[in-house]
Amino acid sequence: MRKSRWTAAAVVLAVVSLDAKAQPVPSKAQPDPATAKFPDFEFLPLPENYHGRVFRLSQQYPADRPGEDRMPEFFKVDFRKDWRTYMMQAREYCFRGNITGVGEDVENGWRVADQDPPRWFHMPWQHYGPNGREGVHGLTREAPVQPQQLAQTQVYQGGQTFAVGFFNEFGGYTIGRVWKDHNNPDVSKASFPNGTVICKLLFVDVPTDQVPSLVHPVQWTAYVPPSYNSSSSTPRVFKKLALIQMDLAARDPQAPTGWVFGTFQYNGALNRPNLWENLVPLGIQWGNDPDVTVNASNPQPVVTKPNPQIKQSIINPDAKELPPTHLGWNGRLDGPVDNPMSSCMSCHSTASVPALVPLNPLFQSNPPAAGSPEWMKWFRNIHCDESFDPSLPIKPTDFSLQLATSIQNFNAWKSLGTALSASEYQAKAGAPERSVPPPSPYQLRINGRVEYKILRDVDR
Repeated sequence: MRKSRWTAAAVVLAVVSLDAKAQPVPSKAQPDPATAKFPDFEFLPLPENYHGRVFRLSQQYPADRPGEDRMPEFFKVDFRKDWRTYMMQAREYCFRGNITGVGEDVENGWRVADQDPPRWFHMPWQHYGPNGREGVHGLTREAPVQPQQLAQTQVYQGGQTFAVGFFNEFGGYTIGRVWKDHNNPDVSKASFPNGTVICKLLFVDVPTDQVPSLVHPVQWTAYVPPSYNSSSSTPRVFKKLALIQMDLAARDPQAPTGWVFGTFQYNGALNRPNLWENLVPLGIQWGNDPDVTVNASNPQPVVTKPNPQIKQSIINPDAKELPPTHLGWNGRLDGPVDNPMSSCMSCHSTASVPALVPLNPLFQSNPPAAGSPEWMKWFRNIHCDESFDPSLPIKPTDFSLQLATSIQNFNAWKSLGTALSASEYQAKAGAPERSVPPPSPYQLRINGRVEYKILRDVDR
């Protein structure tokens, strides 16, 4: 194979060809300690068949913790008193230097690996597995999109959510500490300093004409499975995806749990000249309102239904700006492509290694009743350095699900990568499958242990 613009590791990992019979094969390429490079992505046609944009992982993680003078300006705003200013200044902080094309030309932004010096960084080890990074924009598949989840007119079956996250220099410093030894991630270093900002762009492949808020869309081309129900052996295709949501997480000393979460929702009906500015603030969250146990959700929204009993989330009250959206369980903050029986903080509070706790109580074979004491374990206000369940042999990853996913992927690769490659090869020859299946569709086996898949949502 001839050399190209890709890193050597990325070339090895671009295993999906344009041949309709091609099978995605789990990677066997180990990060090269000599060059200190993590693989950039997993899925893209070979260089002789593709000549477009190629994603590069931003991985020149800072060796030194940034100084207090680098603290983002919006941290000076009291998010309880002026949540909107906090969110809009945070949006500007994330956009600065990253967005290009105020009209339809929106494909070429967010090339954070090209910045000199780099200011934003990616999480490594999100390339692995059938949902791993594609090679155009570095998107990973995160969840299904249910019919009518985004609008009453949205009837498309098999919709998918894809995402890519960015960590500022404070967050990049911690990633570099955890992954300093590429072959032995150190979970004990998983503590993000105040000043860390994470923003995450989320896209859907739902037809934009079925969702009124996706008119005048921000669209990215990506190399993805044809639908959520596609098997792992189905060849990937190039599709246009539409921006639906941007998530924000800020490690803010004002926050009682350590983190502030925010969500922006795309509303193209506003038709602002800079399409990125159609991302409007949905709301902000700094706690889980653990005393509110009434079971209520709005999974197929006609209107947004804020709950006045919720005091630790603030939802945008402007119905002209914010499209109808389902929110989280009983009105807590959650995004349009998130599970309506969850919340931003409830999911992130489970982040740990190994992943012995599901992100949501529903992601179990026998889930507890909504609002019951067992259910409310997911809606406590625990601090980000606390274990979700001290009785389990788990280590928290400071509310970072991306960090937990990266280590889960690495451990799965060590445990299963070669075996899965062999079993796929044997299956083609008619040999019986020897792998032991997990006990439920929400789980997987790693080194003989059952872990929960780190899923944003599941088929409902």
